[in-house]
Amino acid sequence: MYYVYLLSLTNKETYVGFTEDLKRRYHEHQTGQDATTKRFLPCELIGYTAFKSKHKALAFEKYLKSGSGFAFRNRHLIGI
Repeated sequence: MYYVYLLSLTNKETYVGFTEDLKRRYHEHQTGQDATTKRFLPCELIGYTAFKSKHKALAFEKYLKSGSGFAFRNRHLIGI
């Protein structure tokens, strides 16, 4: 499976990521092994979506990082 996940950071931002191993990747974020999120610990897993297709997962991650995807995730995925 391929996962697109959302993290809530201490600076009130939302991080969107992609992985094949969600537990390992979340552990990397929590222990400061990821350069992007280590300054904003602790982070919290807001949610994730699982895909069978790597292509579809990467396309969804790209969409969530776009302008319309940003609005979609705030409205439907994190309730802002």
